[in-house]
Amino acid sequence: MSEQPHIAAKNPVKVELEAGKKYFFCTCGQSDNQPFCNGAHKGSGFAPKAFVAEKDGPAFLCQCKQTNNAPFCDGSHKQL
Repeated sequence: MSEQPHIAAKNPVKVELEAGKKYFFCTCGQSDNQPFCNGAHKGSGFAPKAFVAEKDGPAFLCQCKQTNNAPFCDGSHKQL
């Protein structure tokens, strides 16, 4: 049985991204810096998801950690 991520929140968070900048999305749900990784996953089976923003501007990032389109919200939180 695999570990399940902690649900940090049951709604996405709006963040401003910078085109070309690399970000590290929290996949464990334990980071105090949601939706980004702060290293809280250490010692678990989780690792952050690195991604590079394609464009400047707002994005809605997942905080429930159930999305099938990480790091972006796909509405999965509505099923929780």
